[in-house]
Amino acid sequence: MTYSADNLRLILGLKLKQFRQKKGLSLKELAAAAGLSISFLSEIEKGKKYPKPEKLMSIAGALDVAFDDLVSLKVDKDLDPLTSLLESPFLKEFPFDIFGITARDLMDLVTTTPNKAGAFLRTFLELGQTYDMRVEHFLLAALRSYQKMNQNYFGEIERAVDRFVTQRGWVGRQSIEFEELREIFSDLMGSSVEESGFERFPALKVFRSIWLNSDPPRLVINQNLLPSQKAFILGRELGYEFLGLKERTSTSSWIKVESFEQVLNNFRASYFAGALLINRSLLQEELRGFFRRKRWDTDLFVKMMSNYNATPEMFLYRLSQIIPKFFGLNEIYYVRFSNKAGSERFRITKELNMSRVVVPHGIGLNEHYCRRWQGIRLLLELAEKQQQGSASPQIVSAQRSHFVDGGVELFDITLARPLALTEGTNSSISLGFAMNDDFKSVVKFWQDPAVAKMDVNETCERCGLSSSACSERAGAADLYDRKHTQLVLENTLQDFLHEAEAGEAG
Repeated sequence: MTYSADNLRLILGLKLKQFRQKKGLSLKELAAAAGLSISFLSEIEKGKKYPKPEKLMSIAGALDVAFDDLVSLKVDKDLDPLTSLLESPFLKEFPFDIFGITARDLMDLVTTTPNKAGAFLRTFLELGQTYDMRVEHFLLAALRSYQKMNQNYFGEIERAVDRFVTQRGWVGRQSIEFEELREIFSDLMGSSVEESGFERFPALKVFRSIWLNSDPPRLVINQNLLPSQKAFILGRELGYEFLGLKERTSTSSWIKVESFEQVLNNFRASYFAGALLINRSLLQEELRGFFRRKRWDTDLFVKMMSNYNATPEMFLYRLSQIIPKFFGLNEIYYVRFSNKAGSERFRITKELNMSRVVVPHGIGLNEHYCRRWQGIRLLLELAEKQQQGSASPQIVSAQRSHFVDGGVELFDITLARPLALTEGTNSSISLGFAMNDDFKSVVKFWQDPAVAKMDVNETCERCGLSSSACSERAGAADLYDRKHTQLVLENTLQDFLHEAEAGEAG
């Protein structure tokens, strides 16, 4: 294995600190014995400096260890997991900086308590291998954490969109069309926009667009997309240009995540597109009026969506940006399911949970998501209507979801519809709100009796509802039963110990 210069310094620093501590020497004592300054030795231990050979000889002599033992890349078993981590894609690509830390901060844990840290790193690596966690899992999780830290609202991008809209004379525009964006894109970037169904390359039909970094650059858009989806793609490309984002992926969906910069830039450019197509000020005003209503109105909600040249998915996601910032409803979640019509497999393809409630997410390799979640319930309803030949283009509904465990209640707004590019596959998008005092103060229709109430849980395997109480159950309550058995055992043991102590006291 070949190590970078940074990692060579880190390994030397870790070994130096271990040798020094095993000898029971302080930095001051080692510095005096080696004829070096305390600050210089401290810099070496922190992995910031790699001394010249003659100084390394002095340090090895002061420690009474062989020169080769000090400078070799071989580490003892306590630090063995570190060598795998140092050159792992995770450490190279993870965006430590956006969380205000560095990779060295992680290494400080190792240098301070190597035994405990070694066990932690070994566990971390084993979990990654066991659950097939690739680098992109960590990077996309880091992006979600970054969004949560900022309540999914990024003022600098909103201001950039405002400047762009002002330059074009589009202030106050509710709908911006694909052809308008196409003309600006071609003029601004000197790039051609082509539409293709990828007939000669059928495997590529899953992509919405492909960016060709030629001279001049070319953008190929899947002709089977809706006009609003094409507009979003051009808005994202304009976002890359207007925000000065250089590192990027060439395809609309990920084949392979190469760096966090790609992930972050894709998010920023996509945010730009959504903010461009769905005007922040106009949406705020519409939402104020909608939230003041005493009754949930599906038709009015659909009409509000149709005012913008955006898909329902774009619209609901835009709400997740606007509502926390301007309405103070921070406990929200967004989740998207996909399902091949008629199958019992439901897959989460996007999620952002800014609430404290454990809502559906990508856990449990063989677990069944609760069929009472509105996102899954509407997918089942849509598939049934499609089978009967009576399906509408989309289904929109609201639901109050009450957690069986914990008593927490959510208000969910969900839409289900067929996917444009994947025949026979449907998608549902849910935006949920914790029904706390803030929500009840802002959203007047929270207690509309016409809105269905449903007991839910995370997955069937974690739910204690009996089959008679839940006809939708899709799996046995294995995890719930295991947890319940454990709790009974713990309580019984406590009763036994208390009884035994009382007997001894008597």
